[in-house]
Amino acid sequence: MIARRRNWLILGAAVLLFVAVATWRLALLPGPLAFAGGTQVDLTDYRGPSPAGVPAELANADPIAKGQYLTQAADCAACHTAKGGKPFAGGRPFKLPFGTIYTPNITPDRETGIGAWTDAEFLRAVHKGIGRGGERLYPAFPYASYTLLTDDDVLAIRRYLSTISPVRQANKPLGFSFPFNQRWLMTFWSAFFNPGHRFRPVQERSAQWNRGAYLVEAAEHCGECHTPRTIMQAMNTRQKFAGGQAEGWNAYNISSDRLSGIGAWSAQDLAQYLAKGHAPGHGVASGPMGEAVELSTSKLTPSDIAAMVTYLQSVPAVHTKASPRMAGPAPTLASAGPTNNPVGKRIFEGACASCHAWNGRGAITAEQQLTGNRAVNDATAANVAMMILNGIGSPEHQGAFMPSFRASYSDAEIAAAANYVTARFGAKPSRVTAEDVRKMRAQ
Repeated sequence: MIARRRNWLILGAAVLLFVAVATWRLALLPGPLAFAGGTQVDLTDYRGPSPAGVPAELANADPIAKGQYLTQAADCAACHTAKGGKPFAGGRPFKLPFGTIYTPNITPDRETGIGAWTDAEFLRAVHKGIGRGGERLYPAFPYASYTLLTDDDVLAIRRYLSTISPVRQANKPLGFSFPFNQRWLMTFWSAFFNPGHRFRPVQERSAQWNRGAYLVEAAEHCGECHTPRTIMQAMNTRQKFAGGQAEGWNAYNISSDRLSGIGAWSAQDLAQYLAKGHAPGHGVASGPMGEAVELSTSKLTPSDIAAMVTYLQSVPAVHTKASPRMAGPAPTLASAGPTNNPVGKRIFEGACASCHAWNGRGAITAEQQLTGNRAVNDATAANVAMMILNGIGSPEHQGAFMPSFRASYSDAEIAAAANYVTARFGAKPSRVTAEDVRKMRAQ
């Protein structure tokens, strides 16, 4: 009897220890620059040019121009503009596992926007995730990254926003069910996962590296999409930049892993991708990344893009099995390739081959290349199907463009086309279903 009780006590202690360790790992995550080593210092103690603010090229610009640049760097327009809506007027839906959240109006309208907010209230929202009325904001608003922005930069953004046209558009109600609609719960989330301090450069790193870190981690908040989430919906910085999801799209590995990340990309490739949304042999930015390029990174100066590249290339490699080795060249003949998907082949022949070519190398421009494209070599084919549904870019803007086929084909046909593309040009055939595409349409 005593031995049995002792065994139960040992088992209970082991379970408690396991729970404690698991909780510790979930709650205490490495900081965004922990991988870099060295000494992080407050900006006031940093021996070098400040990594915050605008680049040297804009040092003599007027305050509104500086605020506009920082607003673009923070990619505010992408989230706070609904499809077909007025810029910064909000209303864009984000469908999460526990409901739908809508972005708020941040135009200077005094009733429905932020026109009546004080600077202190704006700073509190951006840094702490607390709204004007004291309500807790959800981390779909990336305040865990924006908290690294300096007060001066946040207020410069506010000054710029005060100059845009006010739009009277009421904010949409939260679409979360109980208990996720209890905003006060975000108090605990923030206590663990919001760093709550401004950017602290690494003294031993170069000025360019620290500028890149400030842009990537704070302003551009790249990790919010490109880092996997824990069950607590915090960025799992133990797998920094190993890939995540955004609005139904896969946000791929951007660590320095040569196979599944961007380790094999040259600095020129990365710079061109951030500036133009396309790098030869690597594919085209689409979905949320396409928006980020169009509205944000393409607006950055060459020196800031170079700084981002320097920082990104320093992030340690994290290998992800979901991104296999790229497939080799595809056959040139239409009759070659997969033979078990006649519907997919018919759609590719009628709607795709004239631009992408049967060998996938692009019939007219490099942007049309399918071979070597990470999305095409992704066995989930999520991004391929999303591209067929939504298209890429628009005829009015420079860069890659592909029309949406959402209204042209059924869910089953789009699934068949995506599966044909991955089988012909990718490393592994996908198995997208009509039901998968139906869910994608709802994103």
